[in-house]
Amino acid sequence: MVAKVHRAMIMAAGLGTRMRPLTNDRPKPMVTVKGRTLIDHAIDRLVAVGVDLVVVNLHYRADMLRAHLDKRRDVEIRYSLETDEILGTGGGVAKALPHFEGEEFFILNSESVWVEGVNSALETMKRSWDPKEMDGLLLLASMTTAMGYEGRGDFNLAPDGRLSRVKELNPSPFAYPGVQIVHPRLFDNPPAGAFSTNVVWDRAIAKKRLFGIRLDGVWIHVGTPEARAEAEDYLEKLAPA
Repeated sequence: MVAKVHRAMIMAAGLGTRMRPLTNDRPKPMVTVKGRTLIDHAIDRLVAVGVDLVVVNLHYRADMLRAHLDKRRDVEIRYSLETDEILGTGGGVAKALPHFEGEEFFILNSESVWVEGVNSALETMKRSWDPKEMDGLLLLASMTTAMGYEGRGDFNLAPDGRLSRVKELNPSPFAYPGVQIVHPRLFDNPPAGAFSTNVVWDRAIAKKRLFGIRLDGVWIHVGTPEARAEAEDYLEKLAPA
């Protein structure tokens, strides 16, 4: 039975400093790729798999992003304001938890764009999600095809799907493209204030409850103006003549 997973959060509060000058006059989620904003790309993916509620955290140029999103009519959008300080990837989610009412939900980073393979990545994640075994299920992109990513990879993936950390200075075959399904219990007893999702991931790894699934497709990390240009060139080549 496919899990419903009909709620989601999009992380959109960052300052977008690496994307300057494109973010001098707009928040990073409103940078466009192929004529559509990054955040609309993300919401389109979520709506396509049955998500009907999206929570967006706001900080930098919050009014501009909110005015843009208020125009959508195909999904309910709520806002989690981080007015005083940016709470990080973990703290931002912890603040927004009441919106999910104890149900599992997607989390997407707005700067991730991907090209689907044979199967829908989000639909495959829903089919693989097992709340009895999992506190989190992370999408993983192959380092051999990832674009715009400068790291050494993030996790090791065991044959049973469980994740572990890569030892220091060792490469990993997988990068985390900013897409996951989580149960709210992943954020039980969170640190106060701003913190990284790495804190709760490490707890889940210790309990053997953090899992991963491979992306059947190509991930593009749109984190800089150069990466945006690379993404547009790649997507243009894929477009039908």
